[in-house]
Amino acid sequence: MSTESEKNDSMLKIGLKPFLTAAGILLALIILSGLLTIWIPAGSYDRVMENGRLMVVADSFTFMDSSGYPAWRWFTAPIEVIWGDNWLMVMVLSLFMIFLGGSFTVLEKGGVMQELLSVAVRKFKHRKYALMAVLIFAMMFLAAFVGVYEGLVPLIVIIVPLSLALGWDSLTGLGMSLLALSFGFAAAVTNPFTIAVAQQLSDLPLFSGAWFRIIFFLATYVVCFLSVRGYARKVEKNPMHSPVYEADLKVREKFSPEKVLHAGSSADSAHVRAAGFFGICLGIAIVFMIIAGLVPAIPSDAAFPAVALLFLIGGAGAGVIIGYKGRELIKILISGAVSMIPGIVLILMAMSVPHIMTRGKVMDTILYYASGVISGTNPFLAAFYIYVLTLILNFFISSASAKAFLVMPIIAPLSDLVGLTRQTAVFAFDLGDGFSNMIFPTNALLLIGLSFTVVSYPKWMRWTWKMQVAIALMSMIFLMIAVGIGFGPF
Repeated sequence: MSTESEKNDSMLKIGLKPFLTAAGILLALIILSGLLTIWIPAGSYDRVMENGRLMVVADSFTFMDSSGYPAWRWFTAPIEVIWGDNWLMVMVLSLFMIFLGGSFTVLEKGGVMQELLSVAVRKFKHRKYALMAVLIFAMMFLAAFVGVYEGLVPLIVIIVPLSLALGWDSLTGLGMSLLALSFGFAAAVTNPFTIAVAQQLSDLPLFSGAWFRIIFFLATYVVCFLSVRGYARKVEKNPMHSPVYEADLKVREKFSPEKVLHAGSSADSAHVRAAGFFGICLGIAIVFMIIAGLVPAIPSDAAFPAVALLFLIGGAGAGVIIGYKGRELIKILISGAVSMIPGIVLILMAMSVPHIMTRGKVMDTILYYASGVISGTNPFLAAFYIYVLTLILNFFISSASAKAFLVMPIIAPLSDLVGLTRQTAVFAFDLGDGFSNMIFPTNALLLIGLSFTVVSYPKWMRWTWKMQVAIALMSMIFLMIAVGIGFGPF
């Protein structure tokens, strides 16, 4: 078992300073979104139901009288989202954090996490960069080809401690998990939530043009792996070069290579069985997410909480195996859930931004003005403008499929008018949707991922901005190549 001091220091506990920093940034964005409802005229497109989906009708935009969205509601928006249009997402994300927080706390305090890590460290301590290459590729592959993203976010609570146990830091762990997932989702090849939906709305053959996207995926993988590997080697040589060195001190001590290996060598049979039980639950969760991505009949909204539930079962079951009794186990689960409350508050604040913009009736106006700019330009600029438009909308609407249903019915016919292939328009949409997921604080999954670590949002931004610039430049090169070759079939 762990010492008392270690029991009181959970890795998932969000510090006051990182919380206040993130909350301050989100408060500024809430005020900005409120001001936009004043500065931008209200307007709306007509919408129709097709195949159970609400779709925008092109050429139906009309300006509206001022929505009169009062300023005081900017500040009640974090509460209003609980029963707003995205109430189901709010509930799912909150339950996800509660379940995962409780499960991980049991694993951490019971020493099961150390047993899991000791197995990995013993097996890969002399091949850790090979393990890094495989982990990054696996994360990117599942996101790019299957569309698994949210369901793999829980792996952050395992991969970040593994990174520490291998002699790296929390940022390296995020590079092998959250960063790789975001890069993979952006470099989509057959992602059903981006490529498939956008192609269907553009009347393109399903998954056509995959050859070009595979080349882009491989180039993105090389950038991601080399960037994370280069940083990890620098930290391994001198840990004080890590921007999160001070923040990592407590968890580094808990998950140091020596301590993890010692915990593994001294673990009893109960801890081995508990680690095995949790490993089985984890494996089932990953397989379920892969199947959910491949089988359209399984709603993605159901897959996410199902994975969280499997984590809870795995953590609680492991706790029972190592000897925690009913009341004691419940107490630990509750303490883990309570530690997630600051993260839930940040999610509510992040979701307030699109809530205010939607209630203020300005999202459609932004799309209308952008479509006017696109329609009067050449194919190269049109592709770039589609990329920028999607980038802007991604700040307010994190769901890829929701953006596709909003944008593609308007963008697809516009691309025909300016001589841009619809396949290239889909590619530009995908690029604009994906990579900014790891930058915008309005993306709830980014906040969730960071809340599982000691990494604050500003430190994450300082660490990723160079990679983001490199990827943006590479994206523009590939996008211009797509325009130049007439990337099709049409």
